[in-house]
Amino acid sequence: MQSFKHMGRDDKIFHVIVFVILTLFFIAVLYPCIFVISASFSSGTAVQTGRVVLWPVDLSLEGYKTVFNTPTVWIGYRNSILYTIGGTLINLFMTLIAAYALSRHDLPGRNGIMLLFTFTMFFNGGLIPMYMQVQNLKLLNSPLSLMLPTAISVYNMIVARTFIINTIPGELLEASKIDGCSDLRYFISVVLPLSKAIIAVLTLFYAVGHWNSYFNAMLYLYDKNLYPLTLFLREILMSTNIDPSTVSDPELQARLADMAAVIKYALIMVSVVPVLLIYPFVQKYFVTGVMIGSVKG
Repeated sequence: MQSFKHMGRDDKIFHVIVFVILTLFFIAVLYPCIFVISASFSSGTAVQTGRVVLWPVDLSLEGYKTVFNTPTVWIGYRNSILYTIGGTLINLFMTLIAAYALSRHDLPGRNGIMLLFTFTMFFNGGLIPMYMQVQNLKLLNSPLSLMLPTAISVYNMIVARTFIINTIPGELLEASKIDGCSDLRYFISVVLPLSKAIIAVLTLFYAVGHWNSYFNAMLYLYDKNLYPLTLFLREILMSTNIDPSTVSDPELQARLADMAAVIKYALIMVSVVPVLLIYPFVQKYFVTGVMIGSVKG
């Protein structure tokens, strides 16, 4: 506040305008989140009639009871947790070893390899060749079909590579070589401990991607016992779109219409809660890891 008081008139106007614009953006982002939470705890009638604006109306847990009484939701939770943990570990391993290798100036053909990686960011074989590749590798209807095809993100690898170059001095490598340290030992004992910030950021990026992914599962899996949560949620959402005209009982028609809306909001909350629980633990590394790893110099 003291610095604001000592600003010139033009600077004060600029800061006020920026503050107002950012506040409006914040409200525009925050309100839908609050509405979804409130709607998921409201009665179906309140949601259908539009009485839910900010706070829950006619507090009800029917939506959550319906969701958690569906056995497929628990199967999906189990599978999604396994896919997220396994896929994220594979992602981190592939990304970090590639980033470290490409950060070394003594790597033969370093620029050419980097060009090949960058090329894949703009051009790829497409959906059909990818499906055929997964099929030829006999990965169809296997958990690995959701992990190996997305084993590395070139963008994340470039961010990690830049982080290592800008954060870890080359003198550490020279000192470790003098002490007889191998490249593997240097990577494990020096590079990884000093890269906690970028590892936390990459973990968040990859974990959220795996948790929210459903398209690959829809393509490669046909055994429902292997479906992730997102695919089950998609099926449940589609199953709630029942045409009331096909139901003869008027009371049942109204109940189906009411519950459909509440279940959808409850499903949204069920699917995002794990991500919301993880984010606070990596938030302190988020800004540092992204900014240092994405800016050269």
